Amino acid sequence: MTATKTNEHPGTRAVHRHAGLSASKARHVLDLIRGEDVQRAAEILTGTEREAATVIGKVLTSAVANAQHNDQQNPEELYVSACYADEGATMKRWRPRARGRATRIRKRTCHITIIVSRLQAEQLELRRRRLEAVSSHRSRRVEGSRRRADLSGRLSRRRAAQAEKAAAAEAEQALEAIEDQAEHELPAADDVVTGETSAEEAPEETAGQTAEETTTEAISDETTTETTTETTTEAEAEAGGAAEASTDDAAEDAEAGEKDEDS
Repeated sequence: MTATKTNEHPGTRAVHRHAGLSASKARHVLDLIRGEDVQRAAEILTGTEREAATVIGKVLTSAVANAQHNDQQNPEELYVSACYADEGATMKRWRPRARGRATRIRKRTCHITIIVSRLQAEQLELRRRRLEAVSSHRSRRVEGSRRRADLSGRLSRRRAAQAEKAAAAEAEQALEAIEDQAEHELPAADDVVTGETSAEEAPEETAGQTAEETTTEAISDETTTETTTETTTEAEAEAGGAAEASTDDAAEDAEAGEKDEDS
């Protein structure tokens, strides 16, 4: 039985002719994506470090675009049904070597062909179930992670609330301690204030006492002066009385003498 020829594969194709690499290098990469769906094939080509992967990736993108725009196919339902690389023209160059000889350089090219087709119904159903299973598993994982996040969030909020309460309690205790210390230190502060006030008022009180003493001394001097004046007045009065008495005695003696003489 004759195998299907390369130009008889069903599907939408894209061809890159005269690619600047050998067919053997391209075939190593094409073997990786043969039979894979286009999403998986694109991922494989992205992770391949060979130089041919970049060129083959562009050919695959072109084939998917042709199927979508020319054949109205859904890109998510396509897979790589066939891919191959044929040898192209070989350019010959020469390199000079020793003793006047020359070495041939073969610059090989190839024609890369990628054919994409729609998946079978059974394959699409199997793929749908697989995607649903993956999605449900992912949703369960997401839901579980959300529950854990909510639980951790509640725990974090609870711990934060407890920390806030503890901080408030510590602040209240510190405030009470400060108030108690202020109450214990208040009398000493009053004494200090009283002492300072007394020290400040001392000059005023001294000045007042000095003024009072001066006034008292002045009053005492006035009293002494008045007393002295009264004493002097009394002495003068007594002296005057004595003088008058002496005068009266002298007059009486004179009268008595006169009477004696008359007798």
